[in-house]
Amino acid sequence: MMTATTQTMTLDPDRLQAFMQRFAADQAATMHAATVVLGDQLGLYRALAEGGPQTADELAAVTGCHPRLVREWLNAQVASAYCEHEDGRYWLAPEQAACLADPSSPTFVAGGAMVVSSVHKDTERAQEAFTTDGGIGWDEHHPYLFAGTQRFFEPAYRTNLVGHWIPALEGMEGKLRSGARVADIGCGHGVPLILLAQAYPESSFIGFDAHAGSVEAARREAAEAGVADRVSFEVAGADGFDGDDYDLICVFNALHEWGDPVQAARHIRRALAPDGAWMFTEPRTDDELVESVRARTFFSVSTFVCTPSALAQGAGDPLGAQAGEARLRRLVEDAGFTRFRRATETPAFMVLEARP
Repeated sequence: MMTATTQTMTLDPDRLQAFMQRFAADQAATMHAATVVLGDQLGLYRALAEGGPQTADELAAVTGCHPRLVREWLNAQVASAYCEHEDGRYWLAPEQAACLADPSSPTFVAGGAMVVSSVHKDTERAQEAFTTDGGIGWDEHHPYLFAGTQRFFEPAYRTNLVGHWIPALEGMEGKLRSGARVADIGCGHGVPLILLAQAYPESSFIGFDAHAGSVEAARREAAEAGVADRVSFEVAGADGFDGDDYDLICVFNALHEWGDPVQAARHIRRALAPDGAWMFTEPRTDDELVESVRARTFFSVSTFVCTPSALAQGAGDPLGAQAGEARLRRLVEDAGFTRFRRATETPAFMVLEARP
């Protein structure tokens, strides 16, 4: 049904067709993302990668899934170029397997589908936030958000943290090798601290997070990794964690979710040793508001997760996930830090360093 507004508009048929095609592609991708969650959670991708070319019935037998549903799922993968197919047999190319079937791969992205799924599961809660105070606490989200965040970011941490990010910080690698005190604020499930503990056995580590469920998960992860004697986790917010004289304080993709990031940054500064460093990562941004895959991803997740999280903590004007380096620099300077720089970067994230 045409609305009155649409009736009075002159539509460019080429632009209209281009937008309809774009929407159709987005609709297909959104629908397909749900099949990625299924394939990841049911072990379908892993079995497809390990077993080589196989029929739908063979894959169903290996995974204990319904054969007819497996066939439909496989055809959806072929239609999206997520697997290969010939003469009734299906398989993953090496590149597809690296992204979909191997959590140890630096290009593993299937965990990100859980984050996407969590956003859709939380749509009704987001509608409520839009029409009330805007806030959604981290603990109000579907559990897929917590697990998906860990599994999506972990490959980047494994690939970059010890090998690239720490060496980019002035003098920090030597301190960690000889024995440093390290804290991670907003630590989530604790993956970065566990990786640091494995790489630098002479140092000690403590993670803080306001979400008790994440702290419990982090403690389990540390125990399973065999580093619980040097890595501990406590429930605490960004402006109320304990300790001082830390040589390194880390914040991984969490600053923009805090209600008062300036106050939190001041607390971080007070907790640092005089020659300590604050390393934090934040999403990269474009210079202007433009169409880009990165911006689409981060503005969308910020609408559902990051900005409501800050509003739930009393923020007046939250940073959002696309704050940008200039605004972050002003925040760091307002908190009393005297030095700030972009130490290094990845295609998606800035690694920023601040000194007292």
